[in-house]
Amino acid sequence: MTKRTSQKTHRTARTIGEQLVTWRKLLGLTAEQVADRAGLSRNTLRKLEHGELGVGFEAFLDVARVLGLSDQLNVAFDPYESDFGRARADQELPQRVRR
Repeated sequence: MTKRTSQKTHRTARTIGEQLVTWRKLLGLTAEQVADRAGLSRNTLRKLEHGELGVGFEAFLDVARVLGLSDQLNVAFDPYESDFGRARADQELPQRVRR
């Protein structure tokens, strides 16, 4: 069975790609400089900047590091930085979630 990627996921990938391009340009870096510093081919960076979903997670994180976004990503994904996470911070998390 082939998994079909949702339109929302495609839109999010395109938006993040566009935002990476904007960060790169704000920092005055060429695509070649970012690709080189991230240890990627220029083609891989192009795919990431165009929101192609087949690019690996490591490549994404390497580009985020080069652009100085690693700390922001860590904060954005920290559940205890959200109202919901802070409200549940005193609860013990289950070892596994079962249905």
